[in-house]
Amino acid sequence: MKRSTSYYLSGVIFSVLLITNSCREESTYYIKSVTFPAGATPQQKAEMAARVAPTPQQLAWQQLELTAFIHFGINTFTGREWGDGTESPALFNPEAFDARQWVRALQEGGIKMLILTAKHHDGFCLWPTSATGHSVAASPWRGGRGDVVKEVKEACDSMGMKFGVYLSPWDRNAPSYGDSPGYNELFRQQLTELLSNYGRIDEVWFDGACGEGPNGKRQEYDWASYYEVISRLQPGAVTAIKGEDVRWVGTETGYGRPTEWSVTAFAPGGRPEMAAINRQLGLNEMSEDLGSRELLAKAGSAFWYPAEVDVSIRPGWFWHKEENNQVKSLEKLADIYFNSVGMNAVLLLNVPPDTRGLIHDSDALRLKEFGRWIGNTFSVNLLTGAKARKRKHSAAIDGNPDTGWETGRMPEIAEFSLKQPARFDMIELKEDIRKGQKVEAFRVEAAVQGEWQEIASGTTIGYRRLLKINPVETDKIRIILSESRGKACIAEAGLYQSAGFSR
Repeated sequence: MKRSTSYYLSGVIFSVLLITNSCREESTYYIKSVTFPAGATPQQKAEMAARVAPTPQQLAWQQLELTAFIHFGINTFTGREWGDGTESPALFNPEAFDARQWVRALQEGGIKMLILTAKHHDGFCLWPTSATGHSVAASPWRGGRGDVVKEVKEACDSMGMKFGVYLSPWDRNAPSYGDSPGYNELFRQQLTELLSNYGRIDEVWFDGACGEGPNGKRQEYDWASYYEVISRLQPGAVTAIKGEDVRWVGTETGYGRPTEWSVTAFAPGGRPEMAAINRQLGLNEMSEDLGSRELLAKAGSAFWYPAEVDVSIRPGWFWHKEENNQVKSLEKLADIYFNSVGMNAVLLLNVPPDTRGLIHDSDALRLKEFGRWIGNTFSVNLLTGAKARKRKHSAAIDGNPDTGWETGRMPEIAEFSLKQPARFDMIELKEDIRKGQKVEAFRVEAAVQGEWQEIASGTTIGYRRLLKINPVETDKIRIILSESRGKACIAEAGLYQSAGFSR
């Protein structure tokens, strides 16, 4: 059935037609952000925040769930994590470099996008940039005619992997760094090359690091001009961390917040006016609360600014020989998955190639085990075929993410009878984030020996929430949504039994 739904974008309300069988309320949606009117009450602000929705690019990015960092460069050959910019390009010579091997290994881990460190803080560029001589063009690799970015992008394209670039604004090699106008021009040149010469780029990742110290060079990054280059050359890309589409979760541990709002009072990007908003509210990436009703009541606006959780598969971000036996265990990666993807975030897992230019066997094997574990765990939804007590709730278990259970007055209880008793240790809930993020509190109960027992509870859901519980066996469950910012839409619900960790 067709319905007309209003959306807000760039200060203009317009209508689009959506085709769906549920969650059919007509409402105004604010794409990416909304500014609260003067005098808005806390309740009005919460209601408006509930109707902030992602851009198509942000939605597509969230649906990836698993992405990968590839930290590779001069540090791979020096054994350092942060180079100082004085390293000789002659050190860079990955004689067995094979980008297709990288992509195969990542795909076996269930990863959908590769983000390459085209330039790290040391300033060494993995493509033959015309902006500096500190690049692969001055190395012996491929006789000085190689281009890592090109080969990786071609491998991704041919094997169905999305591709993004990491470009560090901090550059310890560039003589112009600290001369703000001059360096900003150099950086825009490098960014333009990357976004012009390699086809589609899906994510641009800006590290905001500037580790010069109080007596070091001080560079004022011209974020607005960087964003203009991206919007002009790669309008389909999301910009991350110091970008305006995706935020850093605040740590590099692989763990997100138990309450993770994609709609935040925390303002995105590096523009001065956004930084001023965050200073006024006392917010940074590591703040525990970024989107509660209490915080929104103090705010003048709300933003769709979802979390990306980054962590390395090894202790370091670059490859070090001594860490070959320190690759994270499968059990650890599974726990990270629960606490990142399962906490309404996207997991960015770093996998660093070695000096040969290959992903080491230790990392490749663990990725393969990880991908197999994910596939085995989520292969059978034990709620499939269950009978919903109320017809509208069945839309949450029909296996179709484009349909959903539209809630009414809170609290609302959805009860399901399974086809047969089942044992499970994991619960999955998903909101249709095309209609915003709204659920503030929920719990799940199971019928055990004829009595309802609470087996899990939480606050936010968002795109995907996973709850690991003690194993329970039952033939009936009920999902109770107790608090919500208006009508929520539960796209999917599931019960799963975790796969084991045998290798």
